[in-house]
Amino acid sequence: MRFMAVSRFLRNLVLGLAVLTTGFLPVAMAEAPMVKKQVPGYYRMPLGQFEVTALFDGAFDVDIGIMSNATEAELHLILERNYVDGNKVQTATNVYLVNTGKNLVLVDAGYGAFSGPKMGKTLENLKAAGYAPEQVDTILLTHMHGDHVGGLVDAEGKMVFPNAKVYANQMESDFWLSEKNAIEANDALKKRFKIAESSAAPYRAAGKWHTFRHKDEVVPGIKAISALGHTPGHTLFRVTSGDARLFILGDIVVSPTIQFARPDVALEFDMDPDQSVLTRYKVFNLAAKYRWMVTASHLPYPGIGQVRSNGDGTYGWIPLQLMPE
Repeated sequence: MRFMAVSRFLRNLVLGLAVLTTGFLPVAMAEAPMVKKQVPGYYRMPLGQFEVTALFDGAFDVDIGIMSNATEAELHLILERNYVDGNKVQTATNVYLVNTGKNLVLVDAGYGAFSGPKMGKTLENLKAAGYAPEQVDTILLTHMHGDHVGGLVDAEGKMVFPNAKVYANQMESDFWLSEKNAIEANDALKKRFKIAESSAAPYRAAGKWHTFRHKDEVVPGIKAISALGHTPGHTLFRVTSGDARLFILGDIVVSPTIQFARPDVALEFDMDPDQSVLTRYKVFNLAAKYRWMVTASHLPYPGIGQVRSNGDGTYGWIPLQLMPE
């Protein structure tokens, strides 16, 4: 008994000294290296009998210096309310994969090899989501800016999706693939023309480049709808399966931090700024009124949710809650 009492005394003495010297009880510690790698960027959701997978292509910064229809002070006030310091605000780039059961449809293709290190991740996230690029049979383009078409080809200019037919709006295709337009373009636009032409080239050569018109049902269950302003043939897609609907908005909104609070703000990327503003108001109003489920290329990843009207000409974003399996 005396031995046990001494043992308890010594044990308590050691614990007491540990608390006094470190402030904490001793615990078993094991060193583990930091992973320093993000989780794969894909999110899956059912849509009626379809399945939609959001793929993260990356993110980039938008400088308020390329925004119009608002003063710098007004824009800074919005940024400050969103805890953003400086003149730049980050925006995501999302791509959407729609499995209809009959077709595997990719809506836009990300930036691909034309991007810097923070973009061009669609292909790796497509694979992480369980698909191979050879399985994609249809690609629908909201428009032909580099962050939407660059991922069609690899660094050598070869097709990334060899079994896919690519569809662009007729006006969009005619504009960006016009040699005359490319020659006459200003310096800011020449790079965009080059990426569009390079991305389309192998598909055109293989007879896999096709066009559609607005109101066409390009794939059963997926209808093209006019959303002009950002580019000459900018398109949103309505995806329908049974009673379920999802609207893929493309670049209706490029800077959600700014453009939900100020839908009248246009960006340098908008080729017809006035029309882009009108289209944004129209789509926001309809989405809020009918409580559409929407996605867009530059909403916070995974970019799926609903638009809320605040009743004063401003809007809010209600993101979809992450659901377990």
